[in-house]
Amino acid sequence: MQTTRVAPRQRLSPEARERQIVDGAIAFFAEVGLAGQTRELAQRLGVTQPLIYRYFPTKQDLIDRVYEEVFVGRWRAEWTDLIGERARPLRDRLIAFYRIYARDVLTYDWIRIYMFAGLAGEDINRRYIALLEDQLLVPIAREVRAAAGAPALSETPVSGLEIEAAWHIHAAVFYYFVRKHIYRAKTEPDLNAFIEDAVDRTLDGALAVTRRGGVAG
Repeated sequence: MQTTRVAPRQRLSPEARERQIVDGAIAFFAEVGLAGQTRELAQRLGVTQPLIYRYFPTKQDLIDRVYEEVFVGRWRAEWTDLIGERARPLRDRLIAFYRIYARDVLTYDWIRIYMFAGLAGEDINRRYIALLEDQLLVPIAREVRAAAGAPALSETPVSGLEIEAAWHIHAAVFYYFVRKHIYRAKTEPDLNAFIEDAVDRTLDGALAVTRRGGVAG
């Protein structure tokens, strides 16, 4: 009887093995949450648990690496510059940004890891929110002031309510992907049309309130 010979497992370079572990961890945590055990991750990857710990001495080290890859690594400094390009209408800048952000950031693994991290009390969410406020939300608030014609406020620190208004714009797009990837609910099939509509509905309100002088808080 003829037997089938199993090919020997391919030996990977340290760089390739580390890449395999990180990519596998991203997919694993997106599926089962950050409470998933490295023992199960090792089984899925076809490696031993001690091998994972050779590259990441603790599970938290692995989670931190996932954060750097999925959250920090996907952010682009030029997006902040895009928000500030006043030669273009603010509406156009926001639509352009959120189309890119939706494509490059708000993926299945990003949304699910972000939600699982929040439920687990991980620091991932707080760190990412701090990045968003500094690199996106405060710049949006400043641009809303400029678009609303409020030059007298240019030297005044952005208020908490203005940041909340910028969150309203961001959350409209973010929640679309929560419904899609977490709840698996029906969403508008035309993503570009949704982004345009979401920006229009939220930005118009922010501009109207700013023109009335509603920036305190």
